[in-house]
Amino acid sequence: MSIRRLAGAAAVLLATAAAVAVVTAAPADAALTAGCGKAPTLTSGTRTISSGGQNRTYILRVPDNYDRNKPYKLIFAFHWLNGTAGNVAGAGYYGLQGQSNNSAILVAPQGIDNGWANTGNRDLTLVDNLTALIDGDLCVDTTQRFALGWSYGGAMSYAVACARPAVFRAVAVLSGANLSGCSPGTQPVAYLGIHGTYDSVLNISLGRSIRDTFVRNNGCTAQNPPEPARGSLTHIVTAYAGCRAGYPVVWAAFDGDHTPEPVDGSSPSGARTWVGGEVWRFFSQLTSTTPTTPPTTPPTTPPTTPPTTTPPPTTTPPPVEPGGCTATYRVTGQWPGGFQAEVTVTAGAAAVSGWRVGWTFADGQRITQLWGGRNTPNGNAQTVANESWNGSLAAGASTTFGFLGTSTGANSVPAATCTPA
Repeated sequence: MSIRRLAGAAAVLLATAAAVAVVTAAPADAALTAGCGKAPTLTSGTRTISSGGQNRTYILRVPDNYDRNKPYKLIFAFHWLNGTAGNVAGAGYYGLQGQSNNSAILVAPQGIDNGWANTGNRDLTLVDNLTALIDGDLCVDTTQRFALGWSYGGAMSYAVACARPAVFRAVAVLSGANLSGCSPGTQPVAYLGIHGTYDSVLNISLGRSIRDTFVRNNGCTAQNPPEPARGSLTHIVTAYAGCRAGYPVVWAAFDGDHTPEPVDGSSPSGARTWVGGEVWRFFSQLTSTTPTTPPTTPPTTPPTTPPTTTPPPTTTPPPVEPGGCTATYRVTGQWPGGFQAEVTVTAGAAAVSGWRVGWTFADGQRITQLWGGRNTPNGNAQTVANESWNGSLAAGASTTFGFLGTSTGANSVPAATCTPA
């Protein structure tokens, strides 16, 4: 891959996007972060953050003439194997710096050993820490967080989609594969996949496979979208039909090898790639409203690979009683000041038509975002009821809901109870 070519293509994107009009008014339904209205301390440049006991670096790009009262998109751009955050930033964040025209906060994290192995979820922890840091200092629309990357960076974007579906609105995976893990990978996320038909590094079949995770999760109609013929020097973009409202899946296959900057036709070196424009169109079509329409059926297909790490110890589920249900609470990820947890609800010897799970936090934890259920908190006591689409469980069948939370110090695992509704 030629970094010079990538930088040249991004420069063209920067120049041509200057005429794009950007709406600066805050959407009425935007969900704002604590950083809105505050005088910011974060500025553009290379910065360091302590994450998982290590000092990690990242490059931040704050929009010109930043307005602390205006909510911005937040876009994570992950580098490729043996690439750097500097490569990504120097090339305009895959062209999105120019395409966004100062309507987005851009961040390029640096991977350990210039990759995204995500060992022990260390890279997901970095994403969580950076998200919390930026949200607390800058004005972000929480329904407009996005991630993208090429090759290993695409794999990391896929891991983000699998693990943080309630945090990130959409991802764009450029020539990616399942290299950084996918856990749990069962919730919907708007998904754009771009891949070369004769990729000699990560075969296009790998890209199709991870795409299909979100074809299933998003309730889309399965299909084999058309792909360009060898030698055509074109690309074909296909939007899947039948997807859950607000959760589109788009597949863009191009006649080419492993590159982040494909071009159509016999274009000279440095010609403009279409990738930045395609990604920006996909991201910008998604409104500042978190979709609420449930899928017609809950996702049932498990992740294509198991989690990359052993999860923390879980509570032992209570005995299953006829006509009843049980709830098992487990922490699936943890970082300074925050955590992610999952609760598995299992029907007893008889089917249930609805369920209600309750527990009490002992260490002052707080839930910040929850999916797969509806929570009614009362201080430390939490009561989560089923959604309309996951309440009916056959005898012995299970479903899950998950959430993100904050913690200070201890984060003990509470005993959860389940009552049929």
